[in-house]
Amino acid sequence: MKCLRKYKWVKLPRKEMPELKGRLGYWLKLAESAAFRKGIGTYCGHKNPVEPGMWAGGIVGVKAILGVRSRTKAFQILDHLKALGYLTYTRDAETKLLTYQITDWVMEYTGEECMDGAVYATPGYGFVCMPRDITERLAEMNYKFDEADAWLDLWCHTVFRDYGNAFSFLSPVIQYGKYGSMLTLETLGKRWGWEKTKVWRFFKNHATCFQLYRLPNSYGSVIYSRFYPTCDEIQMPEEESVMSIFRKILICAQNTHTAGSVNERGNRYTAWKSRRVIKAMEEQEQNESGENAPIQNESGISVALSALYNARVIFSCRNCKNSRNCINAWGSDYKGKLKPKIEKKYAPGDLHTFFDLDRSDQYGGEIVFSFATG
Repeated sequence: MKCLRKYKWVKLPRKEMPELKGRLGYWLKLAESAAFRKGIGTYCGHKNPVEPGMWAGGIVGVKAILGVRSRTKAFQILDHLKALGYLTYTRDAETKLLTYQITDWVMEYTGEECMDGAVYATPGYGFVCMPRDITERLAEMNYKFDEADAWLDLWCHTVFRDYGNAFSFLSPVIQYGKYGSMLTLETLGKRWGWEKTKVWRFFKNHATCFQLYRLPNSYGSVIYSRFYPTCDEIQMPEEESVMSIFRKILICAQNTHTAGSVNERGNRYTAWKSRRVIKAMEEQEQNESGENAPIQNESGISVALSALYNARVIFSCRNCKNSRNCINAWGSDYKGKLKPKIEKKYAPGDLHTFFDLDRSDQYGGEIVFSFATG
């Protein structure tokens, strides 16, 4: 099941909800307890009509939901969330009935009205659907994030199998906007109002939920979400798988020039070249699955089809004594950094004798090799 960046909502299973304090941590508890469909809600023997995203009861019930002991503290939290626009609430002075309404509620997917069934979800079951931009108002107001705010900020920016991010085809990954797939501690610290060391401690404390893969140089890190719900059984990728995609992106972008820092260029390369990398990965999977059926030659002997090499690498014959033979063997110009000696013609399968196609750090630049098939 995909989770594209263009989707406005993300899902958070109730069993995965963090027990953390913070503005959005309190909001999440209130949203978890709100009615998921229209009907009649029961509280302490009293029946109250409720709408989707609404809860009706007393202040004691709100205290229990928020996990606080003081009525004053409960009202302070409600007032603060109301000022931020996350909810509205009213309290009847005579009946003491308190109702709150979550403002950001997914109305398109609420269930049918059921006057006889339950309207409040069973604790620990189902999921809460949250708007992807629910944390943006905190960042725009330059609020200093609490731990729960930072946790939900990462969760709400999860993408999976999005063609604008090749890393998301391994597992659900965190991405901030179109050019935000490679993240740095400085970037997150600036967004959350934290120091870099505090951001690092946060990921150390929540390593069971968010897995950090550091990229070379100053490109930043790729952050994967361990428990984001998908229909497929997802495992955390190996570090080599992440690095392989990173190298392929750089290979595709070797002739692409753009300004900015190393991290900014890496994010642009990922957004611009991911579709090409993903297509190549899908073609490789098809070839490995044996979808290329064998054909028969003129003698009636079955011959298996192999993928055509289209390698663009740097090659050098500066130390080769007979460079003219190299030109004839490969049918191409030569320049670069590698210096293998070639004294005969090589078949396409011998290409791995000189270098690993998946490791771009062994070369930089490009040249097209053409192989003699006769």
